Amino acid sequence: LFSMDKNGTMTIDWNEWRDYHLLHPVENIPEIILYWKHSTIFDVGENLTVPDEFTVEERQTGMWWRHLVAGGGAGAVSRTCTAPLDRLKVLMQVHASRSNNMCIIGGFTQMIREGGPRSLWRGNGINVLKIAPESAIKFMAYEQIKRFIGTDQEMLRIHERLLAGSLAGAIAQSSIYPMEVLKTRMALRKTGQYSGMLDCAKNILAKEGMAAFYKGYIPNMLGIIPYAGIDLAVYETLKNTWLQRYAVNSADPGVFVLLACGTISSTCGQLASYPLALVRTRMQAQASVEGAPEVTMRGLFKHILKTEGAFGLYRGLAPNFMKVIPAVSISYVVYENLKMTLGVDSR
Repeated sequence: LFSMDKNGTMTIDWNEWRDYHLLHPVENIPEIILYWKHSTIFDVGENLTVPDEFTVEERQTGMWWRHLVAGGGAGAVSRTCTAPLDRLKVLMQVHASRSNNMCIIGGFTQMIREGGPRSLWRGNGINVLKIAPESAIKFMAYEQIKRFIGTDQEMLRIHERLLAGSLAGAIAQSSIYPMEVLKTRMALRKTGQYSGMLDCAKNILAKEGMAAFYKGYIPNMLGIIPYAGIDLAVYETLKNTWLQRYAVNSADPGVFVLLACGTISSTCGQLASYPLALVRTRMQAQASVEGAPEVTMRGLFKHILKTEGAFGLYRGLAPNFMKVIPAVSISYVVYENLKMTLGVDSR
């Protein structure tokens, strides 16, 4: 952007774009497009709905798995660095209430007092382990669904990509969902409760049966719909409103306006889907909380609204938002470095 932007407006007009490519010729324009395409998806510690897409050449040369490895490594590092905030979010979602008003500093102090500094990373092991199978299943499902749709084009139309991506995301999440339940139980465990992941899985299977590994599955799947839909709708509405009011001679709102629209739309999407995420976590944690009754999704919503009010549906939202910026930043730096190490960087 700084190389192209000669007049300091932080936007690129046609003349600046043309002059840059005339004065700085490249051998292969698609390489630039592919570089930016694979650099726009970052892992923020939550499930990503839409998988990465690769060209025929990338699939034949084996470049696709290098991208997946780089993305998985970046996700593992970013999740590990932000794991204390993620565990705090889970604890606040399950244990915080009107009588137990857990704050961020108090939550960290409580975790360290109960199990020492290492306890801040409880549940992170399984959270990192599930990145690889989720990415692989998502990629394979995406490729198969594209063939099933029957398009002859290398690049899918927007509605086809949305359908294929959503279905692939749903298949991947369904496949690794038991690991999500394990992650929640491991994050909530007390010191010495389980010796490890396998011990935790055996305990759940012995005491609660196989069905326990799919607790909270319905709100998890339902949460994708408001997040994706509201994110897109708010983004387009804000961008078009700004263009109608303030753009006089240009159809380009500029990078800062687009960033602001993207941030607001993503926040609105998270706010809309967060109650479903909270209910999912509480359903996953039901048997780990002593004396907690077995309740349905609807029953849990009613119980939270009755005992804690609407605010109760947003417990743990602060640490959830706090981890986004460091997660994206760390993910970006690690992803770029891993790409260079694996030989994925453009010529």
